Amino acid sequence: MKITLDIPDPLTQDQPLSQADWLREIAVALFQQELITLGTASQIARMHQIQFQALLYDRGINLHYDLADYQADIASLRQNDWQ
Repeated sequence: MKITLDIPDPLTQDQPLSQADWLREIAVALFQQELITLGTASQIARMHQIQFQALLYDRGINLHYDLADYQADIASLRQNDWQ
């Protein structure tokens, strides 16, 4: 398996990457290459899922959320009596 990390220049110009930076970049790369889910990626990055989504948005990375995912979410909400 080959995993490519695309680390933004501003992260590497100021100072060496911390462990948190590396974990975040690994999570982004794995998610972007569709090797892990959003939930798993946010756990690896040690970020709340909403914060991780914001990071992906800032980098122009698609969330891989399609119609089937949407329909599954709606079905789950209905099964749990969400109104």
